[in-house]
Amino acid sequence: MPPTDRLPDTAKRGLRRPLFLTRLGLLAERATRSFWPLWSVLLLGLAALMLGLHESVPLEVFWAVSLALILGGLWALVRGIRSFRWPTQTDALIRLDESLPGRPITALTDAQAIGGADAQSRAIWQAHLLRMSARIRAARAVEPDLRVAARDPFALRYVALLAFATALLFGSILRVGTVSEMTQGGGQAMASGPSWEGWIEPPAYTGLPSLYLADLPAGQVEVPEGANVTLRLYGEVGDLTVSETVSAAVGDPGSASATVQNFRVAQAGDISIDGPGGRSFDITLLPDAPPAISVPETPERGEGGEFRQPFNASDDYGVASGNVEIALDLDRVDRSYGLATPPDPREPLIVDLPLPISGDRSDFSGTLIENFSQHPWANLPVTLTYRVTDELGQEGASETLPQTLVGLRYFNPMAKAVIEQRRDLLWSRDNAGRVAQILRAVSWRPEDAFPSQTLYLRLRVAIRRLEAGADVTPLSAERQEEIAAALWDIAQELEYGDLASALDRLRRAQERLSEAIENGADPAEIAELMQELREATQDYIRQLAQQNQGQDQQQAQNGESQEITGDQLQEMMDRIQELMEQGRMAEAQALLEQLNRMMENMQVTQGQGGEPSPGEQAMQDMQQALRDQQDLSDEAFRDLQEQFGQQGQQGQQQPGQQGQQGQQQGQQPGQGQQQGQGQQQGQGQGQQPGQQGQGGQQDLGESLADRQQALRDELNRQRGNLPGAGTEAGDTARDALDRAGRAMDGAEEDLRDRDYAGALDNQSEAMEALREGMRALGEALAQEQQQQQGQGQAQSQGDPQGRGRDPLGREAGQNGQLGSDEQMLGQEDIYRRAEELLDEIRRRSGDQARPEAERDYLRRLLDRF
Repeated sequence: MPPTDRLPDTAKRGLRRPLFLTRLGLLAERATRSFWPLWSVLLLGLAALMLGLHESVPLEVFWAVSLALILGGLWALVRGIRSFRWPTQTDALIRLDESLPGRPITALTDAQAIGGADAQSRAIWQAHLLRMSARIRAARAVEPDLRVAARDPFALRYVALLAFATALLFGSILRVGTVSEMTQGGGQAMASGPSWEGWIEPPAYTGLPSLYLADLPAGQVEVPEGANVTLRLYGEVGDLTVSETVSAAVGDPGSASATVQNFRVAQAGDISIDGPGGRSFDITLLPDAPPAISVPETPERGEGGEFRQPFNASDDYGVASGNVEIALDLDRVDRSYGLATPPDPREPLIVDLPLPISGDRSDFSGTLIENFSQHPWANLPVTLTYRVTDELGQEGASETLPQTLVGLRYFNPMAKAVIEQRRDLLWSRDNAGRVAQILRAVSWRPEDAFPSQTLYLRLRVAIRRLEAGADVTPLSAERQEEIAAALWDIAQELEYGDLASALDRLRRAQERLSEAIENGADPAEIAELMQELREATQDYIRQLAQQNQGQDQQQAQNGESQEITGDQLQEMMDRIQELMEQGRMAEAQALLEQLNRMMENMQVTQGQGGEPSPGEQAMQDMQQALRDQQDLSDEAFRDLQEQFGQQGQQGQQQPGQQGQQGQQQGQQPGQGQQQGQGQQQGQGQGQQPGQQGQGGQQDLGESLADRQQALRDELNRQRGNLPGAGTEAGDTARDALDRAGRAMDGAEEDLRDRDYAGALDNQSEAMEALREGMRALGEALAQEQQQQQGQGQAQSQGDPQGRGRDPLGREAGQNGQLGSDEQMLGQEDIYRRAEELLDEIRRRSGDQARPEAERDYLRRLLDRF
């Protein structure tokens, strides 16, 4: 191509800038293609030096790698010089002309070959040149092609670039200068003597960064308490030595010249590296303040006798753990009656405090929630000492607070007496004889105090165990705990009753609420009793609605019914609670009595009728089996009395007990009336196959063993129809029925052998298993109902799949997969649910009755990681 001086002036001015930029692009393109191996080797070597790899390899390896890099660099330099060609202006013109359509630059430098004498031919040629000139004015610089992938198929240039970027982030350019120290007599660095490095690493819980001592000037350095110091000395051993006064430890004199030294900062002092290039630092200690805790309020009694007390804790870096120590305050105990005896020694009770599972622990508030109702010190004066500990092991404690260890309160007089004697028994084993005497005295007339003879029999068994061998050997700690557990169960059943009867539960809830109003119970107890009344009323309404099917007309003719809706009942109970909250106890008591009279003769306005669900039918069958087993146990007890000739005062009490029991059973919804001792029960008693109606004695030709066998067969049938299969609660109910069946088999064998005492024990075990099965079945039915409600709510909200929430309240993800697609941050209910789960795990981890393996697993769940 001709030089640019052959172009018109206008074209030269238009091509000046694009031509210059295109030439620079050609220069970069040819340099990249020729010298990419050279700069790859240089970047790789520089990255190795900045990362300090030469300091951690043997000298021979360092020299071998250095020689290889030098040779590779020389080869890349020679190759690049040989292949590099400096771009000329002509090269830039050719590149630029090739990027334009029609090659206008070449066209402008050409001359007309033929037709120069023809005017029309010259006009056409001039028009062509004008068109090419217009295209030149649109010329732009050509971008260089810097791609060398075809020359570097293994992408070695990117490996070198990645190594260099890593060295920039994690290395230091200062380490390149240490290369001279690896040569013999190599430069000023070697002449100045050995080198050293040092780091100060604060404790992880402080969140402070590490300090590199080689980058710090000599002088004062602030270090948090507990920081770890690491020093590394290079060169000949002994050229550099370390002296420090911050660890407060007496070390080996020879260790001052060790090449690697580690120690912890425990006090203020100095760290000196003595020798060529050494440095001295004056360490100022940043003390870690001990944590603090305060208790702003007195404890409150929550639902079910829960102990609730808020607290505030703080620490400069965060609280690691906390607990409260509960000790008996003997000076404030009323040392009368059973408490006059010196108490058995007991260690203070230690309970872990609930700490935030996430977030900042430097300043927070929490609430200790525990249930101490079964502890021997429940409702007695105690001292509370709250303590918290930080990561350094420092402890902060609150003032010793004299408080009352609030627990469950009882309103039933007999339950109060039993729980008081249980407390006296746990207070001191020397009270065993006194406790037995008092329990015999309060149970002198069982028909007036016990709802069933079975409960009275369980108390008599506990009394006999207290008296057994009392004159020979003292009461052991194991038997003390067993009898206390039995008395606790008896008191619970006396207070809350057997929930098989909805009417009994309703009356008991009404009586407890009435007594609480009269005794001036605190608001938490009244709210709990009010909730119990609501639940008992709902259960009674449900059972009464099933019983009243087909009987509404007859009751209306007798004029013994009063029609009331469920909403009206709810309004009355809301009004009762409102009056109690306002302190108008007299009006609340009057309205409660009105509600009691109304419940005696009421007719529930029913919605849709129908048969009971399988779950409700199974619950009714189990309730009937429990009542039948109680009847068998009562008759076995009477036969045991007759066998030993106990026809005196206890024999005179039996008719009264029978009458009371018959009257009570006759009042149950869905049961027939029991007319007396010699009359059979109605069909409402749910007779089992092979079991006839009973009064004061067995029918002719039928034995207690046969009736026990029939009841066992009926239990097998019920177990096959039990709902809730596959759920934890349903499996628990089936296991409970299995235990009840085995106990019934044992009772049947004992009855055939006339071993009434053994039969009573087995029957008591069967009844306890039935109660547990009823509780588990109730939980299974409640879970099933909640799932159905959750699915219904989800469907009503546009979720046809009925996806529910997990225990933390999180919605399921798309297509039902695990996890959630929603944003969980900032939702207070999520944190509340997490706190509830954490509190429950903490409570179970402190339950000494659970297996050690389970409690160890729960404690691991509480560990922060």
